Amino acid sequence: MNAATALNKQVERYRQMTGEQRLKIALDLHELSCEVARAGIRHQNPDVDEAGVERLLRRRIEMANLEKQAVEIAIARRLGPIKE
Repeated sequence: MNAATALNKQVERYRQMTGEQRLKIALDLHELSCEVARAGIRHQNPDVDEAGVERLLRRRIEMANLEKQAVEIAIARRLGPIKE
């Protein structure tokens, strides 16, 4: 099976799920990504307590959101006004 076929099958499975099931998957993936980030923070900062890990995690998330916003603004400026 190639990547395109696998993606199509996965999309079809998602379409068969209820909204609640898809939301649970999204929340589980979010929690998994936070746990991976926490592990990285602990590895990079072995002397930081759990409150510090959470603070650094929030900072990483905030920075990622700011970066995303900056990219969106740059794209919008490059595209110019939308003509109707």
